[in-house]
Amino acid sequence: MTSTPRPVRRSLPWLLAGLSMIGPFSIDAVFPAFPLIGERFGVDSTGLQQMISMYLITYAVMSLFHGAISDAIGRKPVIVAGMLVYSLASAGAALSTSYGMLLACRSLQGVCAGAGLVVGRAIVRDSLEGAAAQQLMSRVMMIFSVAPVIAPIVGAQLLFLNGWHGIFWVLMAFTAFLAVALMLYLDETHPPEARTPFNASTLVRGYVSFGKDRPFWPLLLACTVNFAGLFLYIASAPHIIRDLLHLSAQGFPWLFLPTVIGLMIGAWLSGRMANRRSVVYTVNLGYGAMLLACALHLAAALITPEPVLPWSMLPLIVHGIGVQLAFPTLTLLLLDRFPHRRGGASSVQAFCSLMLCAVVAGVLSPLLSGHMVNLALGATALTVAGWFGWRWYHRLTGKPRVPHDATAEVEVELQTEITEPR
Repeated sequence: MTSTPRPVRRSLPWLLAGLSMIGPFSIDAVFPAFPLIGERFGVDSTGLQQMISMYLITYAVMSLFHGAISDAIGRKPVIVAGMLVYSLASAGAALSTSYGMLLACRSLQGVCAGAGLVVGRAIVRDSLEGAAAQQLMSRVMMIFSVAPVIAPIVGAQLLFLNGWHGIFWVLMAFTAFLAVALMLYLDETHPPEARTPFNASTLVRGYVSFGKDRPFWPLLLACTVNFAGLFLYIASAPHIIRDLLHLSAQGFPWLFLPTVIGLMIGAWLSGRMANRRSVVYTVNLGYGAMLLACALHLAAALITPEPVLPWSMLPLIVHGIGVQLAFPTLTLLLLDRFPHRRGGASSVQAFCSLMLCAVVAGVLSPLLSGHMVNLALGATALTVAGWFGWRWYHRLTGKPRVPHDATAEVEVELQTEITEPR
C-alpha cells in the first residue's frame, strides 16, 4: 500500500460530509421538539427517548448489510437508494398522526441513514491510500462537525414556523437534494472486477473471517467506544439544557457549540498530522485529550453541584478534539485489516458503534443525566474502555518508535506498515 492519491473529484469531500451529516441531523435536530411531540402524542420523557433508540437500533442492524451490499453491487446505488428512501421516511414522519407511526418512520430513517456513513467510509478508502486517505477522512469529519451545532439550532428555529413537523420536512428536502447531487457528481469507486457476491453464506464467511483476525477485536473495541463518551453528553442534551441548566430550546448551543469547536479543531489537527506523525502518536494524543476532558468534567461536577455556564461545558472542547484526533486513524486501521471487504468491515464497526450509542441514549442517558457527576463518571468509563482496546491492539501490532526528527516519509512508512493485514 502506498500513500499516492488517486484522482478524485473536488466535490467528493462535500458529498461525503453531507452523507455524514444525516446522522447528527436525525438525532440532534429533534431534541428541541421533544416537549411539543410529547404534548401532541401524550408521551413522557422516557417514551420520547425511544425516538432516538429506535432510530439507532434500526440504523445499527441495517448497517451490517449496507457495506456487504455495496461490496457486491457497487457503492453508488446503495447510497443513492438509501437517501431516496430516507427522504420518503422523513415525509412520513412529518405527516404522522400517532406516536406509533412516528416511531415507525424513525425506524425507516435508521434503516436508510447508515448507507451514507458505512459506504461513505469505504469510498474514502477506495479512492485514496495512506496519509492521503487520513487527510480526506479528516476533511470530511471537519465539515461534518458543523452538523451537531447546526441541527438543534435549526430544529429550534423551525418550531416557530411549523412546529415539530418542519424538522422532518427539512430532513426530507435535504436528503432528496443530496440524492440528486450523488447521482450527478459521485463516481463509482468499487469496480465490477473487485466485487464479491452478496448471499448469506458469503456474508457469514466474511464476518467469520473478521472474527478470526486477532487484532480486529481490540481495534473494533477502540473504534466502537471512541465516540460513546462524548455521545453520552449529546444524548443527554435535553436533560442538561432544560433540567440542569434551566434553559429554553434556544439554549442548546451552550452544549453543542463547544462540542463542535472541539470536533473541528481535532479533525483539522488529524489532517495536519497525517504526514508528520505516526498513527500511534496521533491516536495516543487523541486518547490523552479524551482522558483529560473526563478529568475536567469530573472536577467541574465535584466543584459545582449545579452546572455553571460556561465552565461546565468547556471540557467538551477538549473531548471533541480527542475524539477527532483518534477517529479517522482508527477507522482507516480497521478498514485496512480487510482490503477486499472494506464495506463489510465498515458495516461491523458501524453496527457495534450504533448499538452502543442506542444503549447510551436509551439506558445510560436516562440513568445518568440527572447529575453532572454521574455523566462524568459514565463518560470516563466509556473512554477508558476505548483506551484499553487501543493499547491492546497496539501490543498485538506494535512497531518500534521513530525519532522525533525522522522525515515525513519515514512517518508515512510507519503508518502504512501498521495498517497492513497480518
